[in-house]
Amino acid sequence: MQFIKPDVNIDFIGKRKIAFIVSSVMILISIASLIIHGGPRYGIDFAGGTLIQVKFFSSAAIDDIKSGLNTIGLNKSSVQTFGAAEDNEYLIRTDKSLMTDHEFSEEVSRALKFSTKNDLEIRRIEMVGPQVGKDLREKALFAMFFSLLFITIYISGRFELKWILSGVMAGALMGAVYFLSIFNVSIPFLIGAALVVTLILFWFLKLKYAMGAIVALIHDVSITVGIFSICGKEFTLPIIAALLTIIGYSLNDTIIVFDRIRENSRKNQKNPLHAIINCSINETLSRTILTSLTTMAVVVCLFALGGGIIHDFAFAMIIGILVGTYSSIYVASPILIAWQTHKKQK
Repeated sequence: MQFIKPDVNIDFIGKRKIAFIVSSVMILISIASLIIHGGPRYGIDFAGGTLIQVKFFSSAAIDDIKSGLNTIGLNKSSVQTFGAAEDNEYLIRTDKSLMTDHEFSEEVSRALKFSTKNDLEIRRIEMVGPQVGKDLREKALFAMFFSLLFITIYISGRFELKWILSGVMAGALMGAVYFLSIFNVSIPFLIGAALVVTLILFWFLKLKYAMGAIVALIHDVSITVGIFSICGKEFTLPIIAALLTIIGYSLNDTIIVFDRIRENSRKNQKNPLHAIINCSINETLSRTILTSLTTMAVVVCLFALGGGIIHDFAFAMIIGILVGTYSSIYVASPILIAWQTHKKQK
């Protein structure tokens, strides 16, 4: 299906400097938001605590709910509406890891019924211990880091035929990260330092395609995390799943463009690289837009109709699809131009 005319010739590469400025500003805003908020806002999955979902049969005031919780020792609980206002459902979060047995459920029900003068139904109670939350946080970071390293092996092997070199490098980095984590080094700091070292190694080992792909993926994840921080949304296990899905989606789009660049480089060796890249992006533009639109249609339906449980997952996917499509065109491919410019200057 031809969504865009085959003879289209949009000058994407000519606007790469503007795109770099836009991307830099978005990443700086994301980092600033994380610093201001003291890092991501972790949900029960990562921070530990207890979550209670309650449905009232008629409207109830949040202040009345809090006063009822105070009578059973849950003084520092946060209460927020869940779903549509007419559903009269609320999420109660506390940083205490409580025994969530039948007796506790009855105690909460009696306290809220007395304070709100309203009948209610407790939909769910979830408890996560603080140590379990810390372990889940660390495993989530490791999952994203290791997925990026395995991607570098694939990209370097497919486009530059450097399977062994990239494999040895990735193995050494994974081993170093795992070894240092045993000595209680801060995992976020460790992962961040490892990513910086990875990019430096790509530069010196001349793995330009892998570097372009990883820079684009870091760009996508950073902006998505930043928007979640700006919006005050929680990071839970479904959000980590969304980030890993975004990595896969963005990589798929980047590989399509890289594949066309490689083909056109072989056919038109006399043409300058910026012309080859621009031509390749235009040739794959129809497929890129169609893939993004069809995927976006599904995710928007999940966002609008999927309910509160999947709402944040769908929101993360919407951001990821938009940013991932943008980065495949304006971040991953122009990295090859920057590489060639540095090579000529050297």
